[in-house]
Amino acid sequence: MTTQDRKWYSGMLLQEDWWAVWLGVGFFLLGLLSIAGVDVLGWITYPRKWVFSLPAGATAKKIVTWQHAFYPLGGKYSLTAKGFYKSLGPIGGILLTYVVFTITTSIGAYFMRWDLKKYIAGWSIIFFLTYLTWFVGHHAFFSASVIDLRKSHFPPMFTMSLGGGASFILALIVGLSIGNFFKPLAKFLSTAAKPEWFIKTAIVFLGVKVGYLPIKAAATSQKLGHAVAGLTFDLFVAGAAATIVAYMVFWPGVYLIARKLFKLPRATAAVLGSGISICGVSAAVATGGAVRAKPVVSIMVSSLVVVWAVIELLVLPSFFTHVWPGTADPLVAGSAMGMSVKTDGADAAAGELLDEFMRTKVETETNGQVVWPAGVITTSAVMTKVWIDMFIGLWAFILAMVWVYKIDKRQGERVPFSEVWHRFPKFVIGYFLAWFIYLGIFFGPGHAGAADGMALLKSAKVGAVHVEKGMRKLFFMLTFMSLGIITDFTKLKQAQFGKMVWVYFVSLFFFIIPVAMLVAYLFHHGMVIPTLATAG
Repeated sequence: MTTQDRKWYSGMLLQEDWWAVWLGVGFFLLGLLSIAGVDVLGWITYPRKWVFSLPAGATAKKIVTWQHAFYPLGGKYSLTAKGFYKSLGPIGGILLTYVVFTITTSIGAYFMRWDLKKYIAGWSIIFFLTYLTWFVGHHAFFSASVIDLRKSHFPPMFTMSLGGGASFILALIVGLSIGNFFKPLAKFLSTAAKPEWFIKTAIVFLGVKVGYLPIKAAATSQKLGHAVAGLTFDLFVAGAAATIVAYMVFWPGVYLIARKLFKLPRATAAVLGSGISICGVSAAVATGGAVRAKPVVSIMVSSLVVVWAVIELLVLPSFFTHVWPGTADPLVAGSAMGMSVKTDGADAAAGELLDEFMRTKVETETNGQVVWPAGVITTSAVMTKVWIDMFIGLWAFILAMVWVYKIDKRQGERVPFSEVWHRFPKFVIGYFLAWFIYLGIFFGPGHAGAADGMALLKSAKVGAVHVEKGMRKLFFMLTFMSLGIITDFTKLKQAQFGKMVWVYFVSLFFFIIPVAMLVAYLFHHGMVIPTLATAG
């Protein structure tokens, strides 16, 4: 643990955490310009469910042909430049999206002192591979539900009914294939495969989603808008309470499993305790520094966490979706998974998958009578994760003090409180900033439902949709692809993992997940997702 105080602004141009803030908040602020009638983000290009050709008598209401599988969002939502963005078409929109994000992310890569040529080359491959996967995953076979087919007047056909989750799974599979079977390519792409950066940026965009949900609901009714706003605040409070309770149980439990059951050293058990119970790689690295563990310990635990996170990502969303009874307490499932899946990338990605799966399932099972707004279940998972991330700095500081003043007995060494700030996850700032500003817009002029207030909400919606729908989903896709690319399953075969692998397995399935489900139930039971609309 360093004993030297650092300036509060240290690392603002050097860390992924900060660059998630700069990217996320930058585009969020550009989105706010739509309130003034200026739409500068309508180029972001988004997929539709598609087929190669429409059957006789079918309509293009929910499903289109492959030529129209992508569209610039501004061509549908913009109030001032709809014609221009529509004229870009799918190819022009994708290319402009590539140019903008290549420039902006390359600026971050430059300041973070990455090899810029390797980054741009790797980013270009990952970007277009991601869009190709996004295209394939939105074919009706993978993504269409029975309701989608019915609205487009399709004859009965088999579909996997995975919704947007199909694209996420395919992106992960493609990434894992590269990471495990094309290792020279994976190494080449590693400079640009940055799932933690992508997901933290996506979480800032998710703050726009959470704040925008009441505005979207208000388009149906003002009462419904207030119900959604109230629910997001309830998730905020419940997530905080659940996190505090869970992690007062999780860390000591995993530490004791590592120490008593598997006889690991104190420092190793502490790093495993944080990596498995708090927040994966970030917590493992922070704790390793705090307790002065050998560097190899943090590296091994970090590698183990990433591999297990992919396994959890593949298993838990499907498990929760299929075992959870109908419409009962979906937010309990989201919160439980948020506390169970480690690393920001895997957690938020798993929440997004669960959101897609559960919404598709409930709409199908209720014959289209229950339609949940996208993103609420994701929010329940991410909200607990946000609190967990904020817990990292405090917990690392506490462990540092325990090791310095108790275990290692270094009474003369000073632990600066500034370490809490430097270990605090900065992307959380962008998340809450975006959320609160959009809530302020909703509860401000639009609150009473007056004509001028609703006009403001309508204009605010334009910029919000571009960010929370197009950019958020794109960065989730980039996260899945990159997470697969950097994951090497052969690491599980390395002898030095041995006991660590078993500590993770036993802790996760016999301790973390059961406790997470119990705690999530205690704090989220009875929360109801408002229905935005009743499908016809």
